[in-house]
Amino acid sequence: MNSARSVRNLVILIAFPVSVWLAIAPPAGLDAMQGQTAGVVLVTLVLWSTGIVPPFLVSLIFFALVLIAGIATPDLVFGGFSSAAVWLIVSGAVIGSAIGTSGLGKRLAANLAPLLAGSYARLLIGLTLAGMALAFVMPSSIGRAVVLFPVGLALADRAGFAKGSKGRIGVAVTLAAACNMPGFAILPSNIPNMILSGAAETIHDVSFGYTQYLALHFPVLGILKSAVAVALALVLFPDRVREASAPATAGEEVLADRATQGRVAAILLATLALWMTDSLHGINPAWIGMAAAVVLMLPRIGAVDPKSFNGSVDFGSVLFVAAALALGALVNVTGLGTILGEELTRVLPLAPGHDFINFVSLSVMSAATGLVTTVAGVPTVLTPLASGLAESSGFSVPAVLMIQVIGFSTAVFPYQVAPLIVAMQLSGEKLGSVLRLTLPLALVTLFALVPVDFLWWKLLGWI
Repeated sequence: MNSARSVRNLVILIAFPVSVWLAIAPPAGLDAMQGQTAGVVLVTLVLWSTGIVPPFLVSLIFFALVLIAGIATPDLVFGGFSSAAVWLIVSGAVIGSAIGTSGLGKRLAANLAPLLAGSYARLLIGLTLAGMALAFVMPSSIGRAVVLFPVGLALADRAGFAKGSKGRIGVAVTLAAACNMPGFAILPSNIPNMILSGAAETIHDVSFGYTQYLALHFPVLGILKSAVAVALALVLFPDRVREASAPATAGEEVLADRATQGRVAAILLATLALWMTDSLHGINPAWIGMAAAVVLMLPRIGAVDPKSFNGSVDFGSVLFVAAALALGALVNVTGLGTILGEELTRVLPLAPGHDFINFVSLSVMSAATGLVTTVAGVPTVLTPLASGLAESSGFSVPAVLMIQVIGFSTAVFPYQVAPLIVAMQLSGEKLGSVLRLTLPLALVTLFALVPVDFLWWKLLGWI
């Protein structure tokens, strides 16, 4: 613990003077605005990563620094609040609260308990499979978390995992990963996938089919990576199932709640149906979620008292996600992201004929870019560089574009991926807990799964 604190203090001690230097005397290649942006971004990322102050306070610091320095207009700085991701957080919190307060989550958990609650490992595997399965039908990581977390936490309660226990944290971080990471391997399931697909078609006239994308990414980034995540959770958060409490029966309280649970279930099923068919009606999942949240707070219909709205929504998470989105937009608008990509291109050992080195280098490039731009910003920054990277590596343009997925699906810190933040907020556990999983998972991905992925790509003839 002391060594970790010493490293954190050293990082802060180095980062702050460097940030001031970047802002006051930017190095060659950066103009004054880019230097100021780099300084603010460095301070923000270090504060978020070290956890020396609460994440929402870091977000406010970021907003204040950017606006006071005149680096960007309020429209851009606060543009994250207009993002669908932010409103999925708000609506998702209300939906999750309704599932919990109505007792629907506990009822579903009681039905699943005989299958999943027999052992800790079986519980984590079952929840992971549920998250992976839902990724095929629900196009929103946050939506998947909203549906699964109340059930998963109710199962944790039945297994005897108290709040703050290793078992409950293990359930939370495993579900957070399961609701987000396998979706990177399914084309319409995560936002960065769709940004990549759209940018590839617009800039390079390259289109990716659903089956093509799934066959290339799902075996390793979906199935194998999820298995590694479960194994890491079992090692990092060891626990065992205690004697579960008896499932609720036909007591007066349960009977009184049946009508409410039925209404919540009907609203949830209608919401799921609309989320699953968004390609047909074209309504954003966030707006569907908002409509569901409104219905769930209506008197005599819903299960969430409008007066408890403030307690249902963690507005600190809203600030965090809005700031993370604004940071990515700022990096892109100022050109800092493009400079980062070009510098990485110069540094990385790309050369035709060195397929494995090129594959690893491009994967690392994508992952490193996500540390600065956040995951959603990676395809925006790197897709325009694909032709040059293809020439340097000897790979095809489609292959270079697809390698981005390996990188932007490898998140190290929670701030990079808004759904991870929301998922941990739904769990009620500390956000830092998920870092204990994402950091070793990123290392395993880069040192073990990337080589396996390389062999899979060779087998399929992509490189």
